[in-house]
Amino acid sequence: MRAAAVLWLVGLLLVAAGPASGQEPADPEAGTGRVLVSTVAGVITPVVADHVRDGVRRAERGGYDAYVLQLDTPGGLDDSMRAIVQTILGARVPVVVYVAPSGARAASAGSVITLAGHVAAMAPGTAIGAATPVLLGGDEPGAADQKVLEDAKAYVEELATLRDRDVEFHVQTVTDARSEPARVALELGAIDVVAPTLGELLDDIDGTEVTLGDGTVVTLRTAGAAVDTYDMGLFRQVLQWLANPTVAFLLMSVGTLGIIYELASPGIGVGGIVGGVFILLALFGLAVLPVSAVGFIFLLLALVLFAAELFAPGIGVFAALGAVCLVLAGVFLFRDTPDLQVSVAALLPTAAVIGGGVVLAGRLAVRARFAPVTTSGPGQFVGRTVTVERARGNAGQTFVEGAWWRVRADHELRDGQMVRVTDLDGLTLVVAPAQPPAIAAESDQTADRSEGEEPRP
Repeated sequence: MRAAAVLWLVGLLLVAAGPASGQEPADPEAGTGRVLVSTVAGVITPVVADHVRDGVRRAERGGYDAYVLQLDTPGGLDDSMRAIVQTILGARVPVVVYVAPSGARAASAGSVITLAGHVAAMAPGTAIGAATPVLLGGDEPGAADQKVLEDAKAYVEELATLRDRDVEFHVQTVTDARSEPARVALELGAIDVVAPTLGELLDDIDGTEVTLGDGTVVTLRTAGAAVDTYDMGLFRQVLQWLANPTVAFLLMSVGTLGIIYELASPGIGVGGIVGGVFILLALFGLAVLPVSAVGFIFLLLALVLFAAELFAPGIGVFAALGAVCLVLAGVFLFRDTPDLQVSVAALLPTAAVIGGGVVLAGRLAVRARFAPVTTSGPGQFVGRTVTVERARGNAGQTFVEGAWWRVRADHELRDGQMVRVTDLDGLTLVVAPAQPPAIAAESDQTADRSEGEEPRP
């Protein structure tokens, strides 16, 4: 027993001493490393910036050897791009930006994000560049536009210097909208590696030394590393979908049509509820997107003209003008950001459908306005002829529409008498003779005489 206990203690000490030696595994290809991979495919928005920030934080807390951002983007918002760059520069884990798969691109804001990575990689058949900021003054930049251009130029120049990559190329992506394929970008030194797959990329960058934001030098151990994915959850996917200019435009248009129909033909409120929900969702998209003031004014004008069609329906002039303003709103709403534009394939058909729908809503409004008034309840009996049952003096009852009603008159009533309802007093029907008394008496006398006479041949 003592010998077994001693051997067990010795074994425990040997196991505990193993990790304390600090020696690395003899075989670096053993695949003991781990990397966290996120995929971003689409426009760079605040939703994407939050996702990348959370991904980097997860990689830091999880002790991953690297965080890989697989990128395919036409560009996006400048503020969101800078937020992602700041996240990468301040990361406590190496960040690898990988433009993939083949056919992908890192254009505009994506080019700058790729430049910011500790390792900039691309798959064959991809492209990078065209990071010129939008100049509001047109082709000839004014003073304000020149400031924007110089700021972007200095930004990428400093990033290229920090990452020891070709400064001239990245500056030209801003000043001349230069763009190059992966092969040329590698030859120029604008990126670090070209790899067709993620596995080959991790093998190629194994052993690379990178410097983190706090000055720590880290050697990548990524050959054969285990790959964990961190993709957008359902909620973020919905938010990213809503932050699409075309989707926001469609939601606003359809929501407006729902409100218009609710105003034209009020009912149980389905049109108003659906329209309100769609408009709220559209407003979220507009809140995170750079909306032009001119485009927003055109959008409001379209709404006013559509509403005018309800109150002054005719040949559809207001609806047609509203549809034109809706098209102009789609054109100008995101004009200042060429990476974010409403699809023409959706713009024109949507405006046509909404305009036609408003014309129909105007017709419904006219029909409802001039339709005869109908009521339900006791008031609908006024003017009708009913039969008195259970008469007692000037009061009695009548059975109408499956229910018993009290009746009252200013004269004596009798069972079976036909009376006309003239008014309503609470739940009592005020009645009068169905025909004038003189005519009624004459009719009674005629009936009495006819009973005593023989029919003539």
